Amino acid sequence: MNATVATAEVAAPPHDHGISFGEAVRVWARIAALSFGGPAGQIAVMHRILVDEKRWIGEDRFLHALNYCMLLPGPEAQQLAAYIGWLLHKTKGGLVAGALFVLPGFLAILGLSYVYVLFGKTPLIEGLFFGLKAAVLAVVFQAVVRVGSRALKNSVMRGIAAAAFVAIFFLNAPFPLIVLLAGLIGFLGGRAGITAFKGGGGHGATGGEIGHDRDTALGEALPEHAKPNLGWSLRICAAFLILWLAPVGLLFVLAGPSNVFTQIAGFFSQMAVVTFGGAYAVLAYVGQEAVGTYHWVAPGEMLDGLGLAETTPGPLIMVTQFVGFLAAFRDVSMLRPLVTATLGAVLTTWVTFMPCYLWIFAGAPFIERMRGNRALSSALGAITAAVVGVILNLALWFAIHTLFKQVEPFRIGAIRFDMPMLSSINLPALILAAGAAIAVFRFKAGMIPVLLACAGLGAAYVLIV
Repeated sequence: MNATVATAEVAAPPHDHGISFGEAVRVWARIAALSFGGPAGQIAVMHRILVDEKRWIGEDRFLHALNYCMLLPGPEAQQLAAYIGWLLHKTKGGLVAGALFVLPGFLAILGLSYVYVLFGKTPLIEGLFFGLKAAVLAVVFQAVVRVGSRALKNSVMRGIAAAAFVAIFFLNAPFPLIVLLAGLIGFLGGRAGITAFKGGGGHGATGGEIGHDRDTALGEALPEHAKPNLGWSLRICAAFLILWLAPVGLLFVLAGPSNVFTQIAGFFSQMAVVTFGGAYAVLAYVGQEAVGTYHWVAPGEMLDGLGLAETTPGPLIMVTQFVGFLAAFRDVSMLRPLVTATLGAVLTTWVTFMPCYLWIFAGAPFIERMRGNRALSSALGAITAAVVGVILNLALWFAIHTLFKQVEPFRIGAIRFDMPMLSSINLPALILAAGAAIAVFRFKAGMIPVLLACAGLGAAYVLIV
């Protein structure tokens, strides 16, 4: 590891990459507008534009940054954008790249949320969301297969995934506890040199000719501002901790812990710290708490929110904005529901993404010290394996509440889950979901065409029937 650090930090004359800030802003806006398809699709878009097309950074540097972002809680694609933006144009570059990555999706989901609460009970809108729910089932099961094929390379990893599924589905174990235990097992396994614990991470890059760092605008040398500086790190940590936690603290003091805004700020701040493993792991945690604990949304509405996030640009984690919107909209103690709902959406987005900047700006200058650390890579691999089980739980939870009209609680000792009543099966939803699954798995159809087709078929069914 020390040799790697020494190589990366070798002294070099100042290198002017020649990329203007204005040009970078335009490119980040383009990436944001094209960022559909979840983390894998978003990372592929960034790789194609930044590495293959623009040749701003090389393959090794891109993957090194991605591996670091995979170690962090939160959306790795947005954090990767902030990291590369910081690498190119310092703090302002990271701020703009990260914000632009989120902004299109935020505005799109906010507008669709207005439509949802104002017109969601009309037959056309109900039909659109009916079809979206069926398609989303196929998308989530596809995520189980995609992540599982990458993460479950041996029986140990498959055992961790199975244990995580049993813990969250049957025993209702808290998601943070599952992640903590999986990470600890992986860390200890890596320290012990057990070969089954191999660090995994990243969604891979596109194929084609490898772009070497020496042939890119940024070059091989580490930029001066990217070298570790403890004073700068402490100042930036303090600034973003205040920006993140000051509103949360003020809400607790001024509004009290039972206020809906206080609950939104507290819950989604906690989520930003513990949600390792990408967007679908976040959804499992949010579904567990927002539906079962806070009762902000119904299970079907979580699917509606995921459908909105899947069909708009930006991180899938933007579904949390939809949850915060509905939570504030329905609070009876508030006036002007649309105003409070908008504030709820803004607050949710703020406390969800502000910590991402903290992780990047505080940690990025030190990532060379983490490079090649077997124990950390092993912890990430074990967490990713556990996330497969968590995503499977999410898929089954969505399926039960979409394909069946009635469920009843099943309880034996510590085992508890929702048992679907077979007599209440929703045949139109089953047919649509099966068709979406065939399109995705058999014919490799794209996510957006499948979602749009199912939404159209759902609308047609509701209007005809």
